[in-house]
Amino acid sequence: MDKLSQLPEALLVRILSLLSAKDVVSTMVLSKRWQFLWMLVPKLIYDDSYQAIEYGSFSRFVDRSLTLHDAQVLDTLHFKLGKTSCGTGDIRVWIKTAEKRCLRELIIEIDKSNSDNSSVVLPRSLYTCCRMLVTLKLNNAVLVDATSSFSFPSLKTLSLVSMKFPGDELIKMLLSNCPVLEDLVVKRCPYDNVTTFTVRVSSLKCLVLHETELASINADCGFVIDTPSLECLDIEDGRGGFCVIENNMTKVVKANVCNSYVHTQQLMGSISSVKRLYVCIPSSKDAYPVGSVFHCLVRLTICTCETEWLNLLMCVLRDSPKLRELKLVKNHVYRSHQPRPCWNEPSAVPECLLTSLETLEWVKYEGTEEEKEVAAFILRSGSCLKKVTISSKSTDINKKFEMLKELSLVQSSSLVKLVCV
Repeated sequence: MDKLSQLPEALLVRILSLLSAKDVVSTMVLSKRWQFLWMLVPKLIYDDSYQAIEYGSFSRFVDRSLTLHDAQVLDTLHFKLGKTSCGTGDIRVWIKTAEKRCLRELIIEIDKSNSDNSSVVLPRSLYTCCRMLVTLKLNNAVLVDATSSFSFPSLKTLSLVSMKFPGDELIKMLLSNCPVLEDLVVKRCPYDNVTTFTVRVSSLKCLVLHETELASINADCGFVIDTPSLECLDIEDGRGGFCVIENNMTKVVKANVCNSYVHTQQLMGSISSVKRLYVCIPSSKDAYPVGSVFHCLVRLTICTCETEWLNLLMCVLRDSPKLRELKLVKNHVYRSHQPRPCWNEPSAVPECLLTSLETLEWVKYEGTEEEKEVAAFILRSGSCLKKVTISSKSTDINKKFEMLKELSLVQSSSLVKLVCV
């Protein structure tokens, strides 16, 4: 302890920032030097499940420690709630107190698995008392209607995970009052009271929109996107709702498109500038507008769980003249009731196979007839291939050897490094 106490104060404060608030405050009894050191820690994590704290003592502990905290700027205030009965009133008081510390990051996580209580409703003061916030992350709580105008003039990162809202209009109001927002994460939950989730933010650079199969009973639910500055897009919709793109996203360089709905034409057509693309969609028909060319695409990953993946692969290869890396992977369970994919060798070899494709990685290769045929086609046609890695779920060494032997017979060049794992 003596050696630890000899460290510079700034380093000690940084070490304390890694601990929960309960542990941070408890260090005050170590020595005279430590008595007030905890008050300068810029990051406070309050976890009501820690050491089985009861509601009364937890609430009083948060009240008192936040009041005594003396840092001029509170970088992070993180609440993990659910074990006790903390509610709207408690959170209102804590946010009001933290406002005096120029709070930069606020995280509120509600763990319903540890609580018998109903949903935690966040106070309206969240809209008015946090003007200095740069990051706001909310998980598993309820937002209420705003009764007056508000603004988050410094907010750059916003995360809304499993949240419930009073309706569509609050989403529009919230996002329109974040003038410098750059990163937005939305993961919708069942019965979130939102029909059309509208993301209309001119400053946004990174957007994550996830909606599970259970997120909504209403098939008319979906997203409207207008983000002209967007650089990174991650959209997953297992429910099959709609997605309307109001303006092309010409600055997108990385995209993850995983959707259950058939019509992805507008979405895919709006990101033709993408450099790195992951795609898992149910149909190659109308996947993107006819005549589209992915001039900048250098890395492509296609999920092989859908029946149409082979046709989709050949379409994108045809329209990606500069592609250098190709990865095929099965990330989802194949639907057994659907017919097997059908391979039809194209009449012309895609330009990228002749001039640019250098690596092929195939994850969870099963050695079906259609997989053998497409692998053979790429190996025969890939004039620039340098490395091919095929990984199989099989643990049979003899089967892997046979697979390697089959693929070796069709590769176009002995210079290609072929690896089977």
